[in-house]
Amino acid sequence: MKNTLTSVILSIKPIYAEAIIAGTKKVEFRKKIFKREVEKIFIYSSMPKKMIIGYFTILEIIEDTPANLWKDFNLVGGISEKDFFEYYKNVEKGFSIKIDKVVKFDLEIEPSDFIEEFCAPQSYIYIEEKTTANSGFAKLGF
Repeated sequence: MKNTLTSVILSIKPIYAEAIIAGTKKVEFRKKIFKREVEKIFIYSSMPKKMIIGYFTILEIIEDTPANLWKDFNLVGGISEKDFFEYYKNVEKGFSIKIDKVVKFDLEIEPSDFIEEFCAPQSYIYIEEKTTANSGFAKLGF
């Protein structure tokens, strides 16, 4: 069995998804992180847009306390201090996904066109090769 890297679809609020695409948000903060090694993160802009708008690759993932993540990444996190600490309320550790290369799709993608029985993830979902094989999703960089 070959050792392949995985992709995920990450559900991101539209305000933050657009900031990633624009290049003003350089990190994505998360309470939980992937259990597999991930190569690409497809950006699912959640309600009301509900479309995949692009993807990014990962430079590095940092695990630390929310206080330290804020100290290290507040200038590039694209989120207010109030919203950041509200998100991490009652959490001892968090993750900062440092964004590398960002690709915006010319046409936004309706996920259910490529993934059978697509249901928007609470946080993220892995994209399985068998799910997307023989679909147009491969053209998107999968």
